[in-house]
Amino acid sequence: MGRLGGSEWILIIIVVLLLFGGKKIPELMKGLGSGINEFKKASKGEEENSNKNNETKE
Repeated sequence: MGRLGGSEWILIIIVVLLLFGGKKIPELMKGLGSGINEFKKASKGEEENSNKNNETKE
């Protein structure tokens, strides 16, 4: 159960196209990208808050 090969990726892409259709996929990817960006911003903000708290404790 290692990495996915080329034929597996092709099968996955075909199934996604059948389930969502070609017009819906760009919207899904845009939403996924927005979610990832928000997660990165939130984790970066938590890291900065953590660093500030450590500096004030010292």
